[in-house]
Amino acid sequence: MSITAAHDRVSDFVASPRLLFIGGRWTEPASGRTFATPDPATGETLADVAEGDAADIDRAVQAARAAFEDGPWSRLTASERSRLIWKIGDLILEHAEEFAELEARDNGKPYAVALAADVPLAADLFHYMAGWATKIEGNTIDISVPYMPGANFHSYTLREPVGVVGQIIPWNFPLLMAAWKLGPALTTGNCVILKPAEQTPLSALRLAELIAEAGVPDGVVNVVPGYGETAGAALAAHPGVDKVAFTGSTEVGRLIVQAAAGNLKKVTLELGGKSPNVVFDDAEADAVAGAANAIFFNHGQCCVAGSRLFVHRSRFDEVVEGVAEIAKSIKLGPGMDVDTQMGPLVSEEQLERVTGYLDAGLAEGATTVVGGNRYGDRGYFVEPTVITNTRSDMKIVREEIFGPVVVAAPFSDLDEIAAQANDTDYGLGAGIWTKDISKAHALAKKIRAGTVWINCYNVFDAALPFGGYKQSGWGREMGHEVLNNYTEVKAVTTQL
Repeated sequence: MSITAAHDRVSDFVASPRLLFIGGRWTEPASGRTFATPDPATGETLADVAEGDAADIDRAVQAARAAFEDGPWSRLTASERSRLIWKIGDLILEHAEEFAELEARDNGKPYAVALAADVPLAADLFHYMAGWATKIEGNTIDISVPYMPGANFHSYTLREPVGVVGQIIPWNFPLLMAAWKLGPALTTGNCVILKPAEQTPLSALRLAELIAEAGVPDGVVNVVPGYGETAGAALAAHPGVDKVAFTGSTEVGRLIVQAAAGNLKKVTLELGGKSPNVVFDDAEADAVAGAANAIFFNHGQCCVAGSRLFVHRSRFDEVVEGVAEIAKSIKLGPGMDVDTQMGPLVSEEQLERVTGYLDAGLAEGATTVVGGNRYGDRGYFVEPTVITNTRSDMKIVREEIFGPVVVAAPFSDLDEIAAQANDTDYGLGAGIWTKDISKAHALAKKIRAGTVWINCYNVFDAALPFGGYKQSGWGREMGHEVLNNYTEVKAVTTQL
């Protein structure tokens, strides 16, 4: 599709109020209410979206339950399910320019970045997961029962779908996070109610259209935009939901766990991070650009952002100055501008959160090397920021900022940096930059994090498991590990 045609499609898409997708049909919310999703580059309304609440969640759960229990979905063969999931990936690529523009306008990220990263990664996730549909297998197990001497048994296990799954996704990678959630749920045979973030619901709603076009039966995927306090809370607590999967902040993750306790539904969580990025004295020169990419990619709105930069004392000034120079050179602007390298933060709330942390850092005695301010007076822009002279007890060091803000500190040796890297409630990601591969692997083993990158950062693939230690979450996304999130194991034994 040409860029012009895609632009026209997106303009038509956002021009009319977007409805809820329940049971394969576009429906009005029970309350009749809508909410505005803003363009973060201007603060002006981009589109009006139906506001789902508890009544709509209940309708979606009923539709998903009917599709799971009585619909054609459970009767499809694994090969048939695989082909439908693969088709979703194909359709995403066919409409790549549309999705890139939706992400740029609704989230604020640069169009070129969305087109090069978010969209193809989302398609690849569906293609990868399509292959697993035919490879979900059980085992045969030889058993002997001491209290039944001479008896013979045949035992085997089955992997079966959990059932109806509630999925709540964040606003930083709207399309990609929808893919991360939907792909494995569908390949394992579940039915889904997806609640996109209220800040960025548009790409999930467009994806729902393509899922229907691919031929996925009615009720298998339902998309209910709305607020976390209403739609999200109702989904997490609903007794008809067998499992809830959440990606977002650790604070909200705790609320999800509490809400899920009613029927003890299964829970997986991909939560926050305060990831260490470690540059040793023998690191190559590209470590400077790597450190900048680790924090400034996606405006720092990454759960795995390398927001704590540790540099060997002998290279500290050099690396910090280099990252600061890169920060100064980054071109800020609307996501649809061709020259833009960093767009706005996603919302006014996020702008206030990030600038609040910047103010707190100054109040606690930190030094701003570059940035530290809001950029312009229109939209939700924050300057790329580098901060030094911090202490480990400062808020900007302890808490997840989720913006283009890195705190830098020096270190002297491997044992010291291992302790500093692990001095956090989180354990999502980490980076290591050194020419000494033995040292790199030694530190990788010491760091308690779900992902460790060596001489690279922000490298993702559908085959790689992703998730965190400690308060960064429960379970893993992607790879074959994610199949455990969406299957139950049944043991069957018969006496021969």
